[in-house]
Amino acid sequence: MRHFQSRKASEFHFQEILYTKEGRVATVTINRPRVHNCLSTLTIEEIAAAFQDISDDDAIGVAVLTGAGDRAFCTGADVREYAAEYITRPRDYWKYIGRFRTFIESILHNGKPTIARLNGITAAGGNEAHLACDLSIMAEHAYIKQAGTHVGSVAAAGATQWLPITVGDKRTREILFLNRPIPAPQALQWGMTNQVVPSVKKDGQFVAGASPEQIKKALDNQEGYSISLELLDRAVGEMADALLESLPECTRYTKEQINFLKEFIWNATIGHAREWLALHYGGLETFEGMNAFAEKRKANYKMVRERWANDDSPELPWGANVQNCTACGAKGLPARFSHCGNCGAALKPASPRSTK
Repeated sequence: MRHFQSRKASEFHFQEILYTKEGRVATVTINRPRVHNCLSTLTIEEIAAAFQDISDDDAIGVAVLTGAGDRAFCTGADVREYAAEYITRPRDYWKYIGRFRTFIESILHNGKPTIARLNGITAAGGNEAHLACDLSIMAEHAYIKQAGTHVGSVAAAGATQWLPITVGDKRTREILFLNRPIPAPQALQWGMTNQVVPSVKKDGQFVAGASPEQIKKALDNQEGYSISLELLDRAVGEMADALLESLPECTRYTKEQINFLKEFIWNATIGHAREWLALHYGGLETFEGMNAFAEKRKANYKMVRERWANDDSPELPWGANVQNCTACGAKGLPARFSHCGNCGAALKPASPRSTK
């Protein structure tokens, strides 16, 4: 029996994605709309498996990556999973980044033109998955943004590598330092997407060039406004059909050649990023940023910066492990502890650190 033969999409029993094949087009849909299609560890493993099948299936000529519903394409990593699993075990975050690398490379290396169908918010790791795709079409109500420096991380799994060759150096710095939303028209102007299509309706009719106020009303289903992805689906279908009017092997090698610079930058940086991110995950910035996100509050940037300015061990949540307990003999207690975490005895105040 031939090992690399076409398989029905129904043979895959995925839990967090939908996988379909219609004609020569395979579609991978992140199916977690209640959490804005964020990426759990299981999600990225399932997407990678689907794209491996797309790569192997000679009956498939085009791939589409999208999210369920009309609110989000993908909002990046599941930060609640991060807070529960990886802040306490940074060594496991190193393993997660390995999975994330496999997920991104499954898109990059599948050998088929891949369209990102941007049906809503495209944020953080979701935008990195978008950047891994070859083409994208964006609904007008959608926007793109990054989040790394606001949540205790660095967008070094696609964004730092590929935004500079997509939008240029200065715009990349603006996107990654400020983490501001980029509306669809601006994304098109900056070269972040190939096409923007109307997605706001008023009394059943599409509104071209919808204003932010109209988009908000549509998302809230107010005053006769609504969201429709009809034109997005039509545009994605038309692009897929056009891509199929070409020779498959020539298309595959064209993709490989175009990817040269993306691959060069990616392979030169992703291993280092994996190591640094895992080490950084035991620190104060990640502890504060991720917990703030999970608690739906703004991170206390001022506190972190004051600890930097005051030489107050800003790398660790409770300071450097320099105190000893004379009552029970425990050693290596955090500098900011007033009492021993082992026996509860009061600790002598740590000596002021030299500023010389």
